Amino acid sequence: MKFVTKRIHAFLDYPVAISLMALPFLLGLGSSNPLALQLSVATGIAAFILTLLTNHHLGALRVIPYKVHLIVDFLVGVVFVVAPFLLSFEGIDAYYYWIIGATVLLVVNLHKGDPVTA
Repeated sequence: MKFVTKRIHAFLDYPVAISLMALPFLLGLGSSNPLALQLSVATGIAAFILTLLTNHHLGALRVIPYKVHLIVDFLVGVVFVVAPFLLSFEGIDAYYYWIIGATVLLVVNLHKGDPVTA
């Protein structure tokens, strides 16, 4: 059952980007590797910029096609799932990335219509 529409996705983008920047500080990420904090913050900044530039109703400049946005989201999900293994994240650092990565992949997978042709 696919129910995440382009409109719903657009409304999720800004709070998710801000969360990726704020949560690492609130959760105290970085105890196993400083990159656990830095990767999320950098991804949040990039996600915010991507959302501003995406061609959907909440995009400010609308120069990036929506399907490219979805592909980037998918790649972020994959990176977040594998980062703990590649960067030796442990404890809360690892769980944070696995949960966020799995959630991003789930949202992309539940996207209504084919994400590649959206």
